[in-house]
Amino acid sequence: MSLRLIFMGTPDFAVPTLTELMGHGHEIVAVYTRPPAQGGRGLELRPSPVHRTAERFGLPVLHPRSLRGAPEQEAFAAHQADLAIVVAYGLILPRPVLDAPRFGCVNLHASLLPRWRGAAPIQRAVMAGDTEAGVCVMQMEAGLDTGPVGMVERIALGPDMTAGELHDRLAALGADMMVRAVAAIGRGSLAFSAQPDAGVTYAAKIGNDDSRIDWTRPAAELHNQIRGLSPFPGAFADIDLGKGPERLKILKARIASGSGSPGTLLDAEGAVACGSGAIRLVDVQRAGKGVMPAPDFLRGARLVPGMKL
Repeated sequence: MSLRLIFMGTPDFAVPTLTELMGHGHEIVAVYTRPPAQGGRGLELRPSPVHRTAERFGLPVLHPRSLRGAPEQEAFAAHQADLAIVVAYGLILPRPVLDAPRFGCVNLHASLLPRWRGAAPIQRAVMAGDTEAGVCVMQMEAGLDTGPVGMVERIALGPDMTAGELHDRLAALGADMMVRAVAAIGRGSLAFSAQPDAGVTYAAKIGNDDSRIDWTRPAAELHNQIRGLSPFPGAFADIDLGKGPERLKILKARIASGSGSPGTLLDAEGAVACGSGAIRLVDVQRAGKGVMPAPDFLRGARLVPGMKL
């Protein structure tokens, strides 16, 4: 059964769901996304990944800065949609918007709700050392990711999986699940269940303090921090290479053997002592440079065992 859909999303994570819905014959009557943002050296305005995808397929694109005003809400209702699909859109949907489509608004959320409600569920799950992750289809309501859940898909979160790898797995998994959910909603056969009160956690937006490496923390925590922030925004340490502190992003690491004073380079291959245990740097990136193997960086920077990072 083909439905009239409004699609609301912004980043790369949302693109597979949009393309899958189109491929299954649903009519996308409008695509809502965040306004183009300045980026690059020239600070030119860049449309979002969803915006670019929608334009490539000739879909109408709207990017209001807010949906709180009556004109925006009236325009939304005028689409006469059966259902709105929301995937990492980035704006709060007020009650008139939530109630406008015939079947309401459903959200694809990248966590196993009620764990990791909020802005950064993928990064927070990896940073916390979770061993399981997944996606949910949720009926939207006024609260932050508090609505009842209709479908769930789970995957194992391996001990070395990065946030980028988990992002790609969940984007594909979620797109397939949303197609099935929309079909079930059209048939009137998708049941939604309230989230349990127990187990609620919040995935706060990633800030600069989340990215800074503190070598006094245990190796396992730093390993999770590094993979949880890879490839973006990247965990970093400030290292003095002879011209004052320089930011070094650490994009890949492994748990290593050894110990020492926190932050001490233990060998020429990149093992670094932590508050307990050690990690081995694998891939690093200096400011303005490309990603490179850690041993190559250490040789080029003349960093030798015994030095502090």
